[in-house]
Amino acid sequence: MPRFEPFAALRFSATDRLGDLCAPPYDVQSEKDRERYGLRDQHNVVHIDMPIGLEDGNERYANARTLLDSWRSSGVLVRDPSPSFTLYRMNFRDSLGRDRSTVGVLGALEVVDDGAGGVLPHERTTPKAKTDRLELTRATACNLSPVWGLSLAAGLSDLLSAEGEPLGSYTDDLGVRHTVERVTDHARINKIAQIVAAQPVVIADGHHRYAISRTYRDEIRARTQSRDTTAEMTLTYVNELVDDQLSVAAIHRLYRGVSANDLLASLRHSFDTQPFETVDESVLLEMDRRAALLFLLPEGQGTLLIPRSEAFMQIRDLDSARLEHALTDLPHEVDYQHGYQEIRQALSDGNHCAAILIRPVSVSEIRRTAHEGLLMPPKSTFFTPKLQTGLVLRELA
Repeated sequence: MPRFEPFAALRFSATDRLGDLCAPPYDVQSEKDRERYGLRDQHNVVHIDMPIGLEDGNERYANARTLLDSWRSSGVLVRDPSPSFTLYRMNFRDSLGRDRSTVGVLGALEVVDDGAGGVLPHERTTPKAKTDRLELTRATACNLSPVWGLSLAAGLSDLLSAEGEPLGSYTDDLGVRHTVERVTDHARINKIAQIVAAQPVVIADGHHRYAISRTYRDEIRARTQSRDTTAEMTLTYVNELVDDQLSVAAIHRLYRGVSANDLLASLRHSFDTQPFETVDESVLLEMDRRAALLFLLPEGQGTLLIPRSEAFMQIRDLDSARLEHALTDLPHEVDYQHGYQEIRQALSDGNHCAAILIRPVSVSEIRRTAHEGLLMPPKSTFFTPKLQTGLVLRELA
């Protein structure tokens, strides 16, 4: 099982201004988002996490390192006096309008070899350029954004429920309340470390960040001839894999390289179809009620896709798996996008013939996947709310 350890965190000293200094993770930000957060404060974390500079060289990575060094030396960032864990609470309203609260812990999780066990992927990943994040890690020698891990250890939520030393709290642009607290009691630190290390951790979000941590670890091993460096671990947020601690949204599908008519014709071999006249954001609730997916044209016409049980006898209880199976023999290309409004915007651009809205994966199915050592299709889950970058940084040297 993987080690999970406290560390001396690097934090913004202005804890009363965390809302101006932190930002969503780099992989959910557009260029406009990055510009907006960068203008919010000269010390916003995007200036390091999404540095600007010449694209054809290492200037922007060197810029990130220069900024990081200056922020440390000037006291913008300060290092904790001793190793600790950080409790991270989020209060929010989910896609069904329910008020929710979750708690997890930020610490250093062991970086294990692919397939070694202990830290497990939960879905197949799509190809993604890893050079940018690797170059940034090399330049800054710092974990800037946490991996999100789900612990199979029962009782972790109860252990994390008691409050720690208050550090800061703010509400982000989406209405999510983020609160961080430091755990300094040695007995409690040991209990947290032991319970997380007792069971496998499933990567919910950040598969590529974890893979980069493995590459970086191997480089440090080769350079130092040591397996006892800070690169053996990576910054990770861990919460318990239970219903009340997770909010899972769907990642919908956008299709190109095929006609809408051919796409729908192929789907009719496996789904019963019904026209759906008025398509708006409330359709997501109707899909849940009707146990259906939704085929959506750029003009706004919708068709409910109701899976026929006999067509999916040996297929996992996942809409993403059903679509893969139903479209196996149809040449097509697929892109991925979360959010109903985002799907409508993507369809309006004219690059896709249709979209298919799918339902979120259940927590019980995520747990079953973990226990059976299986992998879901790519982009099956979208865990929300997104963890903020900048609440905790972890130095690697």
